[in-house]
Amino acid sequence: MTDDDEARTPRLPQGRFYMTPAGHAALRAEREAFRAERHRVVEIVSWAAGNGDRSENADYKEGKRRLREIDRRLRYLTQRLDAAEVVDPARQARRDQVFFGATVTCLNERDEEVTVTVVGVDEADMAAGKISVGSPMALALLGKRVGDEATVRTPAGPSTVEVTAIRYPDAPAN
Repeated sequence: MTDDDEARTPRLPQGRFYMTPAGHAALRAEREAFRAERHRVVEIVSWAAGNGDRSENADYKEGKRRLREIDRRLRYLTQRLDAAEVVDPARQARRDQVFFGATVTCLNERDEEVTVTVVGVDEADMAAGKISVGSPMALALLGKRVGDEATVRTPAGPSTVEVTAIRYPDAPAN
């Protein structure tokens, strides 16, 4: 994510971000994997430091470089998890409108069907049809109902899509 992406991301009060339960779990799992890797790298760096001259010790230098990368990612993940507002789309009561977590099917101007799911910034994966809640497409779709048209800002200019279906995951049984 670039600084520009970060600046355009819709934020809730206190700088919080929307995230699905699955996205939150994935970031937690990634953070735990990095914590485990950090522990292993610290052991390697400690061993390498005991081998004498650090200026020509490749294991030591590489280990320290990797520790910096791990620590940077751990800081980012911790900040994101702390700022996450977990929203379960299965619990959405107003299922006739596009909100966070909705899977939306649209027809574009070429009568091509496009299906996307509105997810958090850290969960976006265009190849999987998951778009960030801050993307032009998601911003255009939010609040729309089946039959509504939305104008999407694109690099080639405005494009119109028509909402043909809105789905949310089924709510879990209590």
